Amino acid sequence: MSERVALITGASAGIGAEFARLFAAKGHRVALVARRVETLEDLAKEITGKGGTAPIVIGCDLSQTNAGDTVAAALASAGVQVEYLVNNAGFGMFGDAKTLDAAGQLNMIDLNVKTLTDLTLRFTDQLIRHRGGVINVASIASFLPGPGMAVYYASKAYVLSLSEALHLELGGQGVRVTALCPGPVPTEFQQRAGFKPGLDSLILNVSPADVAAAGYRGMMAGRRVVLPGLLVSLIPFFMRFVPRGVVLAAAGAIQRKR
Repeated sequence: MSERVALITGASAGIGAEFARLFAAKGHRVALVARRVETLEDLAKEITGKGGTAPIVIGCDLSQTNAGDTVAAALASAGVQVEYLVNNAGFGMFGDAKTLDAAGQLNMIDLNVKTLTDLTLRFTDQLIRHRGGVINVASIASFLPGPGMAVYYASKAYVLSLSEALHLELGGQGVRVTALCPGPVPTEFQQRAGFKPGLDSLILNVSPADVAAAGYRGMMAGRRVVLPGLLVSLIPFFMRFVPRGVVLAAAGAIQRKR
């Protein structure tokens, strides 16, 4: 029987790196994917230094067309199969859609949507075989329209919708699918997106390690959606009682203050 791994994308920093540490600490062998190979290798050394099994390091730009093939080939070469999949890789761009680089926004869709879907579907048979699980890192943005980050918010709405549907479709076959929907998290994401954290980030802030821990616990418990932090969890609840137009206006006002 092939060895089983937890495949973690965007593992070079932030939430992805914390997922790698957590899965390794729980006794799983991890396969780490990101563009920055040196950073992944440093993380792999950290994990083995703490007694974990040597991670598989896969240097790959996941926004590229052949990214799924690259990842699958590396895992096959290592003789492993996917038991758990953490689709964490993603990025955002701050600004009005008409002013942002169109190619960059399409590249965001390739990573946040297309690659996530490709990896999930590509390894579904292995996930079923090993009765494993999937954590798709969405966002509190999944529940909101996002003027000022329109394409990013839309991409995360897709992640939430897909994850909820697959939670039902695959649940009967022993696969746990969880959408992890954190609020603002202090990671490289914010710098790359091009905005400075505001008051909302301060209020809703949960550390990357706590987000990863909440996602892991939720997936293992078979939860459909995980909202790390009390205040974050209240947002979708209260949105049920507010007209969509009011939510849109409020989201726009918050974004304009960044």
